[in-house]
Amino acid sequence: MKNFFYVLLLLIGVHTAQAQEVPVLDRALFFGNPEISGGQLSPDGKWISFTKEYEGIMNIWVKKIDEPFEKARPLTNSKRPLNGYFWTEDGKYILYVKDNNGDENMNIFAVDPMAKVTKGVPESRNITPLKDVTASIYMASRKDPDLLMIGLNNRDKAWHDLYSVKISTGELKKIYENKDRITSYEFDWDEKLRVLSKTDDKGTTQFFYKEGDKLTPIYETLVTESAYISNWNEDNSKFYLVTNKGDLDKSALFLMDPKTKQITKIESDPKDKVDFGGLFLDRNTRKMIYTSYTGDKTEYYWKDKAWEANYKFLQSKFPGREVGFASSTNDYSKFLVSVGGDKYASEAYFFDAKTKQLIFQYTPRTELKKVEKYLAAMTPISYKSSDGLEIPAYLTLPVGSSGKNVPVVVLVHGGPKGPRDYWGYNSTVQFLANRGYAVLQPNFRASGGYGKKFQNGGDLQWGKLMQDDITWGVKYLIDQGIADKNKVVIMGGSYGGYATLAGLAFTPDVYAAGVDIVGPSNLFTLLDSVPAYWESARAFLYGMVGDPKTEEGKKRMHDASPLFSVDKINKPLLIVQGANDPRVKQAEADQIVIALRDKGKKVNYILADDEGHGFRKPVNSMAMYAETEKFLAEVIGGRYQKEMPENVAKRLKEMTVDISKVTYTPAKTEKAVGASK
Repeated sequence: MKNFFYVLLLLIGVHTAQAQEVPVLDRALFFGNPEISGGQLSPDGKWISFTKEYEGIMNIWVKKIDEPFEKARPLTNSKRPLNGYFWTEDGKYILYVKDNNGDENMNIFAVDPMAKVTKGVPESRNITPLKDVTASIYMASRKDPDLLMIGLNNRDKAWHDLYSVKISTGELKKIYENKDRITSYEFDWDEKLRVLSKTDDKGTTQFFYKEGDKLTPIYETLVTESAYISNWNEDNSKFYLVTNKGDLDKSALFLMDPKTKQITKIESDPKDKVDFGGLFLDRNTRKMIYTSYTGDKTEYYWKDKAWEANYKFLQSKFPGREVGFASSTNDYSKFLVSVGGDKYASEAYFFDAKTKQLIFQYTPRTELKKVEKYLAAMTPISYKSSDGLEIPAYLTLPVGSSGKNVPVVVLVHGGPKGPRDYWGYNSTVQFLANRGYAVLQPNFRASGGYGKKFQNGGDLQWGKLMQDDITWGVKYLIDQGIADKNKVVIMGGSYGGYATLAGLAFTPDVYAAGVDIVGPSNLFTLLDSVPAYWESARAFLYGMVGDPKTEEGKKRMHDASPLFSVDKINKPLLIVQGANDPRVKQAEADQIVIALRDKGKKVNYILADDEGHGFRKPVNSMAMYAETEKFLAEVIGGRYQKEMPENVAKRLKEMTVDISKVTYTPAKTEKAVGASK
């Protein structure tokens, strides 16, 4: 017995020593506002814009390239994080898009980066001042930098009409009224509208070549195939087509003549492992600079020797890390270069391509940079699923861990069809690893990039083979001795939230708990409530989960909905939801919270009234992760940071829902579905 206690004390001592060696890093290092991020050079290279905190929210700032960052001026005072921004061709405006508290009703705004104000920020003009629209930008003109080609769904919520908008005045002009289920508008180098895409109610997409008012069908793909135009060739006569039509499994790059319909293959993955990745052309010469493919990591195939030499020069300066050309001047003489990796806080450098001058600009998270040695490596792995399919994944082990018998968080990505997880720095992964958890990120079937068969393999497999791909990942970690089988939690957002609920409902003995972030619980209400402008994707959605108009589809959806299997859920669950989510509505969270509550199951519920499909505001994110790490520590015994800033504690209290007061009134159609079951 004495020996037993001696060993126990020794183990506790080792654990304590490791805990002291790797400090609990403040969650603000991962989820608080970065100091500076999103840098972009002005088209002439004389200015740099970036995002920085202004009144608690990341907003756009600008400064001369040779000024210190302390001299920068704020340009915007948005109360919500922006959805991206860019300079116009002539540098007269910076354009950005934002919604209202996560509702995804996007408007386009313009601000003059040279405007001088004595106090606050210059005026931002909403150049699409319409309510409840989702504005899309199709083209920013180079010939007339005051012109944008945009899509607006103000006439019909399901479809975007094509408009031109004059940035300086906001003058809108309708170019094409979309009564034909048009889903995209493609412009050539001369900024002529050349190709339109149309998707029918079966999900079949046709490309139409536009000559005057005449539209000629030139290419067609089924709902289970994909094709898109990447760009146009040097003489503007043909377009680069990326497609996996027909017998192709991995998508490849082709050149298509829209007049003759002739298609010539240019390139596919030399290793035949993944889909075609990216094509980058010189905007001035129109020649190819590189193509890329992403398997475990991204590989570049250079077509331009000068660019390749610059890339290799930069790589030599940052061994073991990845470099990227984040922004450039119009003539590609000057760049902002991003430098990072899986266990590195990122950095940004100014690079003069002619002189090879390299000047440090900023580190988004300087405090994280100071403790970078405590960040964990992300390792590509693979394992077989229940039917023998090889599943690619990433595994991150805590720093200082033996890698044996470790508590595990399975972090499932969203989508599910098309998106995938990538190698590199991931704030959630690093946060969880710092708390003492191994993190598994499975690229389950339906994930994009691994070929058509792999991606379509997830169709009608929600809660079935797709879930097996995750479950067998857990089995693999247990068999390898990595995972403590009693300390595995499943967590994810969107589809990852669904997989969390499905994991607890359909494999209740595998997981110790779950963290569901904006995940659907009821596939009927999910499909009933998708945004109107997703109409073109309805057949695609039915292909994934089932057709609710058929008895077979109804049964499949019922069986795959975790809501209808709450009896089997017997482990603690944390649910996180945005009240304004247009994709996975609050009803998805409310329904399962009520069902679990009424059966006496343990469920915690966080609801943010100012968020949508995922949390964007730092105070909300930090409150959510504070609750998450406490929840995980209680269930599987990892470390957690007990203290939190006053504003975060206050926000967490505001977002924490009293589940006894949650109500939900189903629509009549839902009652009918429920009755039939």
